[in-house]
Amino acid sequence: MADSASTLCALSRRTAALTLTGFRLYAREPYTLFFALILPTVLILIFGTIYGNEPKARYGGLGTVDVSVPAYTAMILATVGLVSVPVHIASLRERGILRRLAVTPVSSLELLVAEVVTAFVLTTLGMALLVLVARLVYDLRWPDRIWPAVLVYMVSALAFFALGFGLGFWLPSATAAQVVGMVLLYPMIFLTGAAMPRELLPERVHQIARFLPLDPVVTLLRSAWAGHALAENGRAFLGVTAVLVAGIALSAARSILPAQE
Repeated sequence: MADSASTLCALSRRTAALTLTGFRLYAREPYTLFFALILPTVLILIFGTIYGNEPKARYGGLGTVDVSVPAYTAMILATVGLVSVPVHIASLRERGILRRLAVTPVSSLELLVAEVVTAFVLTTLGMALLVLVARLVYDLRWPDRIWPAVLVYMVSALAFFALGFGLGFWLPSATAAQVVGMVLLYPMIFLTGAAMPRELLPERVHQIARFLPLDPVVTLLRSAWAGHALAENGRAFLGVTAVLVAGIALSAARSILPAQE
């Protein structure tokens, strides 16, 4: 029993150390800090000032801010998942850090947990700042049931983080990861309604967006925030699950081992 407790304590200390190091590395990336923490809040202030948050028929009785906050949350998840995570993982591989970790007591599971926790806390901070400002300035409407919204947020975060890990393990360098991530990110956020309410987009754009991984995330987050039952969006939930499975498969194909390259 004492040996098990000692081992668990050592695992916890190493994971905490890796997580703290991850925060420090992310804090040095202006792109991550700006797009995850600052830009969504700036956008909500801009569009909230322009359009206000009065209930509108086109949004099902919700205001512009009410529908924009969950959509901007999806944008935060996509930014961290498609750019920040791949760049970070590819950078670790490129500099040989993963290879050096392979000869230490640190396991691949500890590294994975630390990276997921770091990315999750970063996105949650961005969302919390966004929600706080929207609530204080524009009287943001709270979901009638908070737990479906929390569930959708967590599953969506895991799905895009998994996709980010897959990209990071396969792409040859941090520069390549950043380029590929941006090429994937920007069309998605504008076509799926993550950057502006999808009600303002033409039908042809909606038809294209249905094939993009971010579309079901925006759908589920907006639906959960509006208080709709998850069962009403079974197709979108399957879409998010498919992104999660694809990300895990992409990472597994490369092997999530610190010894990789």
